Amino acid sequence: MPPIHFENIRVQTPTYDEVAAEYQQINAALDASTSLAGDCAAVQQWDQLCRRLATWESLVQLHFNQDTRKEEYKQAREYCDQLRPKLTELAVAMKRRLLASPRRAELEAHFGPQAFALWKAHITTYDPVIEQDLIDEAKLEAEYIELTADVKILFRGETLNLSSIVKFREHPERQVRYDAEKLRWQWYADHQTQLDRIYDDLVKLRTGMARKLGFKSYIELAYQRMCRVDYNQADVERFRAAIREYAVPLAVELRKRQAQNLQVDQLMWWDDGIYDLRGNPAPQGDHDWLIAQAQAMYNVIGCGLDSFFRLLVDGHLMDLKTRDGKAGGGFCTSFPSQGVPFVYANFNGTKGDVEVLTHEIGHAFQCYMSRNQPLSDYLWPTYESCEIHSMSLEFLTLPWVNLFFGREGGERFKRLHLEIALLFLPYGTAIDHFQHLVYEQPDATPAQRHAMWQEMERMYLPWRDYGDLPHLGSGGFWQFQRHIYLAPFYYIDYVLAQTCALQFWVRAEKDFSEAIQAYVALCQRGGEAPFQELARGAGLISPFDEGCLRDVVAKAKADLGV
Repeated sequence: MPPIHFENIRVQTPTYDEVAAEYQQINAALDASTSLAGDCAAVQQWDQLCRRLATWESLVQLHFNQDTRKEEYKQAREYCDQLRPKLTELAVAMKRRLLASPRRAELEAHFGPQAFALWKAHITTYDPVIEQDLIDEAKLEAEYIELTADVKILFRGETLNLSSIVKFREHPERQVRYDAEKLRWQWYADHQTQLDRIYDDLVKLRTGMARKLGFKSYIELAYQRMCRVDYNQADVERFRAAIREYAVPLAVELRKRQAQNLQVDQLMWWDDGIYDLRGNPAPQGDHDWLIAQAQAMYNVIGCGLDSFFRLLVDGHLMDLKTRDGKAGGGFCTSFPSQGVPFVYANFNGTKGDVEVLTHEIGHAFQCYMSRNQPLSDYLWPTYESCEIHSMSLEFLTLPWVNLFFGREGGERFKRLHLEIALLFLPYGTAIDHFQHLVYEQPDATPAQRHAMWQEMERMYLPWRDYGDLPHLGSGGFWQFQRHIYLAPFYYIDYVLAQTCALQFWVRAEKDFSEAIQAYVALCQRGGEAPFQELARGAGLISPFDEGCLRDVVAKAKADLGV
């Protein structure tokens, strides 16, 4: 098979009539089928259509993120947003038909039960009555992306955006950190009215959709949208309680030690991202050098990561440099028709460049390893399982980080990475708890939502002190977190996955070969099973099992001497 280059990936823009005609052909094939083989052939025909449509949508969304100012990309995204609900309606009708099939048991035995569990969740999340609401939701999300992408902040002779100014959070000089944070959060303060309005519209719109679909609140709809088929809200609440019991006290102790290492009486917000007076370790080269070092690392690890990373580099399947007009953040998307993923990030010269690259490569590697799964529903697992692959690779690659940071910097990075992973647990949980509060009270005012976030900070992040930064001090920090606007209820998935990734870290310290082989096997499974089954199948303890978080935290405390 010839190598795939990003520039050569093309998918014809679909029309509703064309897609509807293909669905008619698939339905006709099912009508005519008298056997399991006939049904399976029709399902595979449908699956190829799904892969082609997913590839088109991935390209549209990726292009828009790469340049939010380009009119051609904006128009393509708007067309996609308009068409998506109609395509969803066609897909939901097909899923309803397959769920009601007289040969359903045989189809489940052939394709696996997980697809049917996913389809059962999917059909509850759409009805034509919410078609316009979905279009309006996409418009609001695009408005947030465009607003936060088109930012220019002048600092120390540089024109920076919201991605690049973050590098100064790791500057060794405290005054520089403070000055940069003051400017960054002044932008949020200046745009608070617009940010509040976008979110208020999203909350009310999503709540309205939930009620039209027969749910009591958007929380119930969101859990179905996330396809949480093997755990529920009560499980998440118990997990949050465990975070408060085990992770928050450890985080408090880690922050106290951080203050001591920085020789400050009070750890302020602008100290939050730096861990000793030497400053955080930083990669010792630029973008191209980082890519070369990553290739060298994966060449040593092997297990398919070496040839896979080479495929990404040779195929130009990564976009990692920060640019004006480029949307912030990092993510991995894929082109199912071609069987390749794409990695997107915004390098800023900090240790985060190594972290985000490794994280997104974890996603991309999983997607590539499961590219031959029989159904597109299995190319990716549900989100909390997806994040196991990304966060675990961050730990599995720790023995080679000296390639990026040098010997001394690499050793510091290893310790910092563990500390930061543990500190993330309360933060990620606070984001999730906040969203539950918001959607439990959808008619709350923006001021009340800011107060809700302040409540979460007292509960999960009690060390935070914003000093004289007014937007942060009045509860505005949450507006920085893109997931709250763009992917509601996603964030607990990171925390669940981090709990699993920490288990991979423990296993790798004992037997790296066993750990990496279990990791690759997990990647190959893709989304063929629900979260807890995938985790247990990889030899991991489910985060919802009694004692899981307690034991992980105990091991980390011992290693860190806390």
